[in-house]
Amino acid sequence: MRTINILTLIMLIATLSAAGCIDNGESASGEDRMTVAVSILPQQEFVEKIAGDNVGTILMIPPGASPATHEPSPGQLRELTKASAYFIVGSGLPFEEVWLGKIEGINEDMLIVDCSKGINIIGTETEEHDEEENTHLEDSDENFQKDGDHAHEGYDPHVWTSPINAKMMVENTYLGLIEIDPENKDLYLKNKENYLKELDEADAMIREKLMEGEGRSFMTYHPSWGYFAAEYGLDMITIESEGKEPSPQDMQRIIDKAKEKNIKTIFVQAQFSKQSAETIASAIDGKVVVVDPLAKDYVGNLEIISEAFSEGLTT
Repeated sequence: MRTINILTLIMLIATLSAAGCIDNGESASGEDRMTVAVSILPQQEFVEKIAGDNVGTILMIPPGASPATHEPSPGQLRELTKASAYFIVGSGLPFEEVWLGKIEGINEDMLIVDCSKGINIIGTETEEHDEEENTHLEDSDENFQKDGDHAHEGYDPHVWTSPINAKMMVENTYLGLIEIDPENKDLYLKNKENYLKELDEADAMIREKLMEGEGRSFMTYHPSWGYFAAEYGLDMITIESEGKEPSPQDMQRIIDKAKEKNIKTIFVQAQFSKQSAETIASAIDGKVVVVDPLAKDYVGNLEIISEAFSEGLTT
């Protein structure tokens, strides 16, 4: 019933907007500044680091919500009529795959900025992929280079967890901002370059903490850290597969692997159940540690994550 109500509201908002009954020119505060939409908190950080107070942001997936299940509220949909641009993650995020077409219908003048354009998208470990239209495969059939179109099912959408990918997302965000606000190009360029330096420093910090030795493994419930693991030479072992809880046979296999790898820490994120992780941790005399790939303070969160992983890795 909720989806029907939202779809009805979308049609009503689009009709009112086209008829001029909704003012698209001002933010909710009445200030004369542009408004843009983003999907996740790290993107909100990217926009604010570049544009400062010149641009207001609408966050589509609020703190604590899952990008796999969240539905936009009527209030969010109303706010989107004011947005000059929507900065999508663009890598196959489930929320965007389901809602982007409907969202575009609310505000047809809104610029859609694909923040993962140019990023090498990797496949999920359990999927086998065929070459598909709009997909340029490289090296193997488990990754491809974004060409501006949406990613396909079976690929890992968590591109932002690698700070190297985040740099590309920041570049794409900057290009979108200067397209809708060219008057502030010089300021945005300066802010962008300063933030890229912060990301470089964060990358160097992570390498110092994590790049000693080879073959190190960590275990996580949800496969959120594939790009982070690939960037820093880590082996990510996941509990969940394709959004499903593991079967009893899978649980035993995972427990055996954890013992084999001498893993004592199971990483989870707040948006998902801890039950399976706690069961495995109990079986291996280990512990469950919460890490959040969706935190807003991107650079600060990288430090927290790298510290947690450095303590939880096995050699």
